[in-house]
Amino acid sequence: MNPRPVRIFIVDDHPLVREWLASLLRLQPDLEICGEADNQASALAAMTATLPDVAIVDLSLKSGSGLDLIKDLRSRLPAVPVVVLSMHEEISDIERALRAGARGYVMKRESTHQIVAAIRQVHAGKIYADPAVLAALAERMVGRSPEEISASPEILSDRELDVFRRLGEGHSTRRIADDLKLSLKTVQTYYARIREKLGLADAAELMRAAVRWNEGKRP
Repeated sequence: MNPRPVRIFIVDDHPLVREWLASLLRLQPDLEICGEADNQASALAAMTATLPDVAIVDLSLKSGSGLDLIKDLRSRLPAVPVVVLSMHEEISDIERALRAGARGYVMKRESTHQIVAAIRQVHAGKIYADPAVLAALAERMVGRSPEEISASPEILSDRELDVFRRLGEGHSTRRIADDLKLSLKTVQTYYARIREKLGLADAAELMRAAVRWNEGKRP
């Protein structure tokens, strides 16, 4: 008797990505798709009902936060391991995702073989990441001075960094508030905290720093 296929739930806000990933995974005889969602709230509700074996989550969602979803899953559905499939390649993003509870991290540019391998490995109770990523994480732990860390947006909280990144992507304050289900006043409070932590003088410096960070440069 063949074992039951591993049931996968996909969370990504791009329909074409979900369609591509579902088509890829359906080619694997030991994997099947049990659901899809494009935002944090609907994903959590659907996974609570379907109880998948593995969740694939993108960090960047139009409504809500992939990082917050990972934390919710760790708290409410700890038996559902998460593989992050993301365009974000900053080591700080990978570290935050693993700290939040993800068991695997794969970049969208990686081969399909790695995506499938990550699913099978986390389902088996292991952690998956590219060896180069693991080496970079180790280097990050031992190779940076406190001064370098304190001058970087990496010192921001997860929510502050999410707001900072969205600002650098050109999102308006209203859009950030709507996407994260926050009030305008709360978003402005985050702006103030970010400016204070990073030593930025005004809103213009905040915007420039956010754009540079989003482009992969250090402010």
